[in-house]
Amino acid sequence: MLKTIFLIGAGGFAGTVARYLLYRLVQVLFPMLLFPAATLCVNVAGSFIIGILYSLTDSQTLVSPELRLILATGFCGGFTTFSAFAYENFSFIKTGNVSLFIIYTVISIIAGLAAVYFGYRFGKII
Repeated sequence: MLKTIFLIGAGGFAGTVARYLLYRLVQVLFPMLLFPAATLCVNVAGSFIIGILYSLTDSQTLVSPELRLILATGFCGGFTTFSAFAYENFSFIKTGNVSLFIIYTVISIIAGLAAVYFGYRFGKII
C-alpha cells in the first residue's frame, strides 16, 4: 500500500510539473487571447491522455491496473482533475446513462461555481 501511494505521488508530481510547463508554453505562444487558453489546453490534453490510458486498459492488458492507477490517478490527477470529470461523463454516455451525464455535469458546474463563490466570500471574512 505504501509503495502504491508513493508511486501515485510520483505520478502526481510529474503531472503537476507537466501541467505547469504546458500552461506556461501556451501563455507564451498565445498571450493575446481573451479567455484562459492555457487552462483549456491543459484540460483538453489531460482528457485526451486519460482517454488513451483507459482505452489501453478497457479490454487489453497493455497497461496493468497498477500502472493505470499511477498514470491516471497520479499523473492525470496532478495534471488536471478535469480529465477525470470528462472520463466519468464519457463513461455515462458510453453506457447510455445520458440522464446521469446531464445531472452530474450540471451539478458539478453549479456546485463548483457556488463553492468558489462561497469560498471567496468566506476568505474575505476571515
